[in-house]
Amino acid sequence: MASYLILTPPGAPDRSEVSDRYRDGTRFIRDGFSWKAFLFPTLWMLFHRLWLHAAATFLLQGLALELMRQPGLFAAGAAVLLGVHVLSALEGPHALSQRLIDRGWKMENLVSAHDLATAEEIHFSEVEQQPQQNIHSKDWDISANNTNPSRSGPNFGLPGYDGGR
Repeated sequence: MASYLILTPPGAPDRSEVSDRYRDGTRFIRDGFSWKAFLFPTLWMLFHRLWLHAAATFLLQGLALELMRQPGLFAAGAAVLLGVHVLSALEGPHALSQRLIDRGWKMENLVSAHDLATAEEIHFSEVEQQPQQNIHSKDWDISANNTNPSRSGPNFGLPGYDGGR
């Protein structure tokens, strides 16, 4: 399952006042590996208006290609080129979401779904999600009758927990 970061533009109405304008302005950004950013990192960043990232990617790719042309440095150039592509694919969506947040977009929600259509359906549904129950036990101190006088404390080697670290 993929995670989708949901961003709404500045001045967008609340989710309770769902309108077509709100739906059109909402951005769903998949948090994960981007194949388009991996294959074409500079073009992907230019398309998403990440100007400084695109310039840095272009310069690093040029440096990597120049290293690959030098005798004995082909492996280093290939490693730099592969690193730029992998870094763009992994961190590109995060840079895009951070750019939008810096421009005033509001991070509305984070949805886990199999695909974009399901993420949109989950986010725009009017069904209120039930809050998750607190599943953490408040009392981790395991009290057990220990019949072994050489060992004090709980059985099975489980330590007590006092709430601190």
